Amino acid sequence: MSKQIHIRLDDVVYDAITDYNKDNDISMHDTVSNAIMQFLTQKNLEDTPSDVLFRFIDLFAGIGGMRIAFDRAGGKCVYSNEWNKYSQQTYFANFGEQPEGDITKVDENSIPDHDVLVAGFPCQPFSIAGVAKKNSLGRATGFEDKTQGTLFFDICRILKAKRPKAFMLENVKNLKSHDKGRTFKVITESLEELDYEVFHAVLDGQNYVPQHRERILIIGFDRKRYGKDIDFHFDLTPVKPKPIIKDILEPKVDDKYTLSDKLWSYLQNYAAKHRAAGNGFGYGIADPNGVSRTLSARYYKDGSEILIEQKGKNPRRLTPRECARLQGFPDDFVIPVSDTQAYKQFGNSVVVPLMADVAQLVVKKMKELDDRNND
Repeated sequence: MSKQIHIRLDDVVYDAITDYNKDNDISMHDTVSNAIMQFLTQKNLEDTPSDVLFRFIDLFAGIGGMRIAFDRAGGKCVYSNEWNKYSQQTYFANFGEQPEGDITKVDENSIPDHDVLVAGFPCQPFSIAGVAKKNSLGRATGFEDKTQGTLFFDICRILKAKRPKAFMLENVKNLKSHDKGRTFKVITESLEELDYEVFHAVLDGQNYVPQHRERILIIGFDRKRYGKDIDFHFDLTPVKPKPIIKDILEPKVDDKYTLSDKLWSYLQNYAAKHRAAGNGFGYGIADPNGVSRTLSARYYKDGSEILIEQKGKNPRRLTPRECARLQGFPDDFVIPVSDTQAYKQFGNSVVVPLMADVAQLVVKKMKELDDRNND
């Protein structure tokens, strides 16, 4: 839902904006809308209280799951970056800030000072060949050689320029095994070359929400500030009692979420075909007293990985609000986009209470290290 406004511009201003639009191939609507949101974002950032525990930045921010986690730990977000326009829309609706776009074009020195860098970065292939060649020639390689051309490189250059006290990175579990472990080796070596003590663990969200969702978290603390004598453990505090699927279900759901006869028949036939071939592919009916499969960004296509059984009806997919709950987002989290975009956004997001638990541990360790330095 949107509203219209009418504004008057002096001719010289209108001509300048028109030229800008032509040069950047964008519409007048987008230019004016972005300018207003940037103004509101700046106003929100200027309202930062002086007594916040720490400041953090939110990179590859998505819809702000990691931000909520660090907000709860007592921090203040001073910068966010997310390129997807629909995710930007959801982010703005909930935090009053428009994340900056394309991180590859951002000057790292322009980013505000911060204590913690937070990023749910995409996993991209790394070129190992160039590194191997340099090694064979006896030449030193650093993160710039190893990671140039990947979005992980942008994290590294920001860490190098701003040197936050700590960072927390999130990615899919398979990052550790990607390219026979070489990708993960490049990542950890690059972070260590930047003089950070690095810790990592694969964690499952099912102790916080009723969803089996494994993700890798990579934590780092600045050796230049704290030295090498740093110890960190993922001592988590799971939710009790353990959440189950029926905890997140809405009492009344629109019939549009019920699978059509055609789609339900297709999914059943597809599953039968793969069962006959000895494969495990197929739809998943969620146990109301158990946990679901992993919610993915493809959920909008047919909802097959997590279906809810209904008496006298075909199964249904989860509603966007139920997907939000499955990821641990609070019920007052605003969903301003279409169902299709919402499914993509929540499927790409994080388990908020798990991230909040780890964020508390990072902040606690940071305070311990700061206190040790001040002794």
